[in-house]
Amino acid sequence: MTRDKDQLLIEKLQNASSRSDAFSELVQQYSRPLYWQIRKIVIDHDDTNDILQNTFIKIWTSINSFKGDSKLSTWLYRIAINESITFLNKQRNKHNIPIDSTDSFLMSKLESDPYIDGDDVQLKLQKAVLSLPDKQRLVFNMKYFDEMKYDEISEILETSVGALKASYHHAVKKIEEFLSKED
Repeated sequence: MTRDKDQLLIEKLQNASSRSDAFSELVQQYSRPLYWQIRKIVIDHDDTNDILQNTFIKIWTSINSFKGDSKLSTWLYRIAINESITFLNKQRNKHNIPIDSTDSFLMSKLESDPYIDGDDVQLKLQKAVLSLPDKQRLVFNMKYFDEMKYDEISEILETSVGALKASYHHAVKKIEEFLSKED
């Protein structure tokens, strides 16, 4: 979506008379990309749908506070990622899992998910990605799978490009190590 179309959609969202139609347009346009961004973080389809719904509720309730300092998509991704991280932190607390440990509950969800039908290589890669710390996993997913540019990731995660490059480099090394152990 171009900047002009973004601006027009934002204006319609912030206008009470056009808000409902504009929000439907926003949901239609961003449901799929936000779903997959959230899904890569939390793995489970049902959890992803719940978080996506919460994301759109948060967008609806806070659209008037959008200042336009970033692209609309950047703001939407930031909300979706924050909602996903909040969910994961609640899950970790619920299951007494330390924040810096490998998420065994995410691994078990990956292995038992009926919606994931990849071959063994794909499953190994997903396990390797899940073994990363949260920040490295986010950066790796956004750079490798979503093919986002570092500048865009930097805006979404509010982190410097240099730190992102370092996170991505470390993530790739850890994934390589994980996969070499699996062979």
